[in-house]
Amino acid sequence: MGNSKKNSGVLQNILNWTERAGNALPHPATLFALFALAALLFSALGHWLGWEVIHPGTKEIIRPVNLLSHDGLHRILLEMVDNFTGFAPLGIVLVAMLGIGIAEQSGLIQAIIRLLVLNAPGKLLTFVIVFAGILSNVASDVGYVLLIPLAGVIFLAVGRHPVAGMAAAFAGVSGGFSANLALGTVDPLLAGLSTEAAQILDPAYEVNPTANYFFMVASTFIIAFTGTFISERVIEPRLGIYKGEISKQEQSFEKLSKKEKKGLLMALFALLGIVAFTLIGVIPENGFFRGSDGGLLSSPLIRGVVAMLFVTAGGMGLAYGFTTGTFKNDADVINGMAGSMKTLATYLVLVFFAAQFVAYFKWSNLGIILAVKGAGLLMSANIGLIPLMILFILLSAAINMLMGSASAKWAILAPIFIPMFMIMGYSPELSQVVYRIGDSVTNVISPMMSFFALIIAFIQKYDPKAGIGTIIATMVPYSMAFLLVWIVLLVIWLLIGLPLGPDAGIHYTLPA
Repeated sequence: MGNSKKNSGVLQNILNWTERAGNALPHPATLFALFALAALLFSALGHWLGWEVIHPGTKEIIRPVNLLSHDGLHRILLEMVDNFTGFAPLGIVLVAMLGIGIAEQSGLIQAIIRLLVLNAPGKLLTFVIVFAGILSNVASDVGYVLLIPLAGVIFLAVGRHPVAGMAAAFAGVSGGFSANLALGTVDPLLAGLSTEAAQILDPAYEVNPTANYFFMVASTFIIAFTGTFISERVIEPRLGIYKGEISKQEQSFEKLSKKEKKGLLMALFALLGIVAFTLIGVIPENGFFRGSDGGLLSSPLIRGVVAMLFVTAGGMGLAYGFTTGTFKNDADVINGMAGSMKTLATYLVLVFFAAQFVAYFKWSNLGIILAVKGAGLLMSANIGLIPLMILFILLSAAINMLMGSASAKWAILAPIFIPMFMIMGYSPELSQVVYRIGDSVTNVISPMMSFFALIIAFIQKYDPKAGIGTIIATMVPYSMAFLLVWIVLLVIWLLIGLPLGPDAGIHYTLPA
């Protein structure tokens, strides 16, 4: 028992040091501005030193683009605004928050939280939040903009530290990105890239979107239990008791009034109406909500899930607000939407600099060059399957700290590793699942993750001094634990020889 406490103390000291070191850095917005400047300098340095790699897919020679050149400086000035307004998470967050603002200002979200708090078993709360975070990946980015701040409010309502609730949700949404019980938008995206890479050797080979389904279903429960354990045994003890100010609304534990119950009933009717309308557009083979190919994965419901979140949250908020009287006219609704925008002021500043950094890094080709160089080092290691797969996981995890997009990284790595592993006798489906593990575990500690700035803004609501160091120190235990349990699960899977998905085995034989 003494050793356990000692080890726990050592871990807490390491995390505290990590937080202090991270928060000693400049403001996150300033840090992203410095990253952007560094990208410019290294683009020039790489150009002058003649760095180059051969792109594994196109076979063209990739060299750094000097952004401090005549053309580079022109591009920086001409595309600065477009970098900001075109930054992928920005529109998603703004549109989602408009709908959530209606639901929040109407009192709907608080009523639902009170209902959950009064009825949910306390012992399962953490597990439910982590599990919900993992499942939210089906709906693209909804988990980031809705579940994470909601988890903080729920934890605060039951007397627990709100940052611990947001950390648990963030761990599920982002750290468990590749796990799920259902297929999401990323599955067909990665499968398409894997198919192209496999056809370098075998023109008839196809990787289905269900290629990793069995492994990901098993991962869902493993990651949920692991995230719950880390939250309750490591994160909450470290954070201690929340001593910040709590609004009367957040302290509210009283039972729902008759008017509030009627409002919830009307919100439920609104939800059922939206669901019914959606099903009418999905169930028929030629339904108006099906994709251009008649499929569901290409449906605008999947690709436009944030718009559906806006419609659903807004519709339910309107039904609740006008029933309970919190909304008396259209001005109240508009004010509610405007109120949600005020909370994003810091986030907008962060996004401006983050967007410039991401754009410069992409323009300079530095990300591609670093990825290919790292992959080359891994390929040169002549070791067995399991050590090789573990190294591939670590490489993917490391590259994830440099490049945020899962598909962009896989577009670079797949043409290298899939053909290599196929020659060695291992399936493209195995290469893909190993990549997905590495791509997930460092999401929660990567400043390159698109929503990292938003997470900082959420946590600053409860800890105004929070910075990059706070986030990394809080999330490192999740990252390390997820990495460990996923490697163990993969090793067991490989030793037993279980299929990774329907008709997706581990081994592959080149056609004669």
